[in-house]
Amino acid sequence: MIPVTAVNPKSDDSTRIGAQPIALAAATLLILVVGVASIALWRAYTGTSPELDRIAAVRQLQARTAQVSEQLVEDTKGLEATQQESIDQLQVLQDQLQTAKRALAAQQAETKRLSEQVSGLTEAVEGLRQSFASAHANESAPAPSVRNRSLRTRAHAAIQGRHRKLAKSRS
Repeated sequence: MIPVTAVNPKSDDSTRIGAQPIALAAATLLILVVGVASIALWRAYTGTSPELDRIAAVRQLQARTAQVSEQLVEDTKGLEATQQESIDQLQVLQDQLQTAKRALAAQQAETKRLSEQVSGLTEAVEGLRQSFASAHANESAPAPSVRNRSLRTRAHAAIQGRHRKLAKSRS
């Protein structure tokens, strides 16, 4: 068996617990102070701090953002100008198309009118042919040939007379 000895548990535990937390707190405080001091020395030695670097990066980002925004505004204005030019050109083309349509309609109306006139003239010529054929059939057959011969003879005589006058004037 294990002998039981009377030990005052309060006195023994209090000295053990009391000494360790103070040492632990002191060591933690010392590590924190050394860490802060080393960071401060490192920043002082290098001359840079992350906050300043972040501020500089933010400013550069703002400058780039402003530059890109200006470029977008310029591009947008250019696109607006191009779009307006395209709209103007389209309106001119539409006007030209309307003018061409009007001219085509007028030309088609004129063609229709002329076609109707040609039809009327064709009917009139056909009527004259029929009346000439009926008149020709009523007259004797030799008379028109004599008549035609006399016309031919007269025309031939007129041409020969002109040739003689020209020959005389040259001599």
